[in-house]
Amino acid sequence: MAVDIKCKLIEKLQVESGNSARGPWRKQNFIVETVETYPRKICMNVWGDDKVSELQVYAVGEVLNISVNIESREFNGRWYTDVRAWRIQRDMPAGAPVQDPGMGAGYGSGSGSSDPFIGAGADGEGDLPF
Repeated sequence: MAVDIKCKLIEKLQVESGNSARGPWRKQNFIVETVETYPRKICMNVWGDDKVSELQVYAVGEVLNISVNIESREFNGRWYTDVRAWRIQRDMPAGAPVQDPGMGAGYGSGSGSSDPFIGAGADGEGDLPF
């Protein structure tokens, strides 16, 4: 199950490492807080040297968009849930509004107007078009 979450990085925990039958591995857990009316804290993790290194780029307090996979598994009668981040990106703030492609650069400029009604009633005469 893939989910995208907008959140603020709260804390990065220690990098864990070890050796398995497949070779050495690295993992890092980190805590985020969702950006919503009632924020919630979530413990997420990244696996692998490249993802652990990528997480180091982001500072505590930054707002991020994180794509995660959520998976649960049973071990000795207990269930454990894993929230694994597979894409982390900085949240792009809403900057200057994007100009509508249908509007040209000269749209709305009022010098030398071609509208026949602008300025027609300035002297009180010709206010009405009929």
